[in-house]
Amino acid sequence: MCVFELGRRVSVSMFDLKTLSDVLEKVTGRGGRAVMQWRDETGAWLPISSDEVYARVSALARALRGWGVVKGDRVAIISENRWEWAVTDLAVLGLGAVDVPLYPTLTAEQIGYMLRDSGAKVVVVSSAEQYAKLEEAGELVDLPDLERVVVMDGGDFEDANSFEVLIKDRQVGVRDAEFDASAGAVKPEDLATIIYTSGTTGESKGVMLTHGNLASNINYSTEGMGMGPEDCCISFLPLSHVTARHVDYALMYQGTVLAYCPKFDLLPGAMKAVRPTIFVAVPRVYEKIRQGVEAKSAVSPMKQRILHWAVKTGRGHREETLAGTTPGGLGWGLAQKLVFSKIREAFGGRVRVLISGGAPLGMDTAGWFADVGIRIFEGYGLTETSPVISINNANAHRIGTVGKALPNVECRFAEDGELEARGPSVFHGYWNKPKETVETFTADGWFRTGDVGNVDGDGYISITDRKKELLKTSGGKLIAPQPIENKLKANVLVGNAAMVGDKHKFACVLISPNMAAL
Repeated sequence: MCVFELGRRVSVSMFDLKTLSDVLEKVTGRGGRAVMQWRDETGAWLPISSDEVYARVSALARALRGWGVVKGDRVAIISENRWEWAVTDLAVLGLGAVDVPLYPTLTAEQIGYMLRDSGAKVVVVSSAEQYAKLEEAGELVDLPDLERVVVMDGGDFEDANSFEVLIKDRQVGVRDAEFDASAGAVKPEDLATIIYTSGTTGESKGVMLTHGNLASNINYSTEGMGMGPEDCCISFLPLSHVTARHVDYALMYQGTVLAYCPKFDLLPGAMKAVRPTIFVAVPRVYEKIRQGVEAKSAVSPMKQRILHWAVKTGRGHREETLAGTTPGGLGWGLAQKLVFSKIREAFGGRVRVLISGGAPLGMDTAGWFADVGIRIFEGYGLTETSPVISINNANAHRIGTVGKALPNVECRFAEDGELEARGPSVFHGYWNKPKETVETFTADGWFRTGDVGNVDGDGYISITDRKKELLKTSGGKLIAPQPIENKLKANVLVGNAAMVGDKHKFACVLISPNMAAL
């Protein structure tokens, strides 16, 4: 079965996390130093200190404990990114309970299925919109396990509890011995979260991740990034997704300040105000930034010529940028002043670490950013692997790849090119789905990622496509859609692109235009 195997590399972890309670202890042990930021109704960004975070977390945990929430119980969160999301998460984990994050964009029917399947005892929602959706879900699906609902926003909600009221009596600077004891009793093998997959290939499956799964991944994933207390990052990727959760935990542990941005359309303003030093995004965000730059230049032939000249100049210095050094020379200096510095301003002007994950970045996008002096570290993983399998960093970076496997993850490729993995960060199964769990592992215990790829002689992994997404024409030709789709999406006039043609005699592509640019 195995045609190539990446050997396990022995390495000392940069952290020594055993459970997510270690993250909680670290982030809430920094006294009066700000560890979070949030935006109030006036648009001002306000800090939340470590002491205040602990007071809010322990107060909410007391309320949940008073409702009978105990170790192993499920608590669902349906909310955009905001400080209340993080506080709820830390409170649930500290009790030894299990949180079930759900996308706020899900339909009432989808939410109903996931709440019933997980047996959630408490649901915490962000707003009146999400509360109405929850009510609708209750009408569509019987939810026998649901006992309490909490709403983060103010207002009069029938049969719901106010988040603010639950934490009103918090005492800043005072430790809660009972909560500390429950958090300290959490073990690596304890279930931490159930994250539902998108269900695009069938019924949604709840991925069960333990404290040990997530902690073991955090121990290695940010190695070589040089992140610390002097840094700040905007948390805007949905926290219902494992990538955003993982990043936030890792940054919290390192003392990095997190600024919560609840909506994507608020991100440009947030970047100007917060001026992050770390930026983590999915490829589509980078594509949109590139499209925005090219659209602005398109309004003037002179601006367009300057952009093309600058990118061409930067391409001649690509290797220096990818090596982490600042190119020299008159041409580079002029391109930097006229064009590159303005592109960096789109990120706030201070960003020094940029990471891409969640989908293939594409060589075209990665190369364009390198040509304008911006190095992006691309990584790869799945919900089932907590999530990082491999990632580029400042010490080991090769454009067009997803980096080298983490030191605690073993990888191999099957005969058909499918990447398989095993290690402490790989999940143990799907919630209530034993048959699907068995099917996702090989007979000798390796997790089948469903992704096709290869590895070069230096250990850098490349992912070429999803195994199930390969198109096969009626003539027998296999086509990998992602490289073609990524190339098309790099065009400023293309909003999205999807290849079709499985079992037909030729392939087609469906294109959704970028109407604003068009």
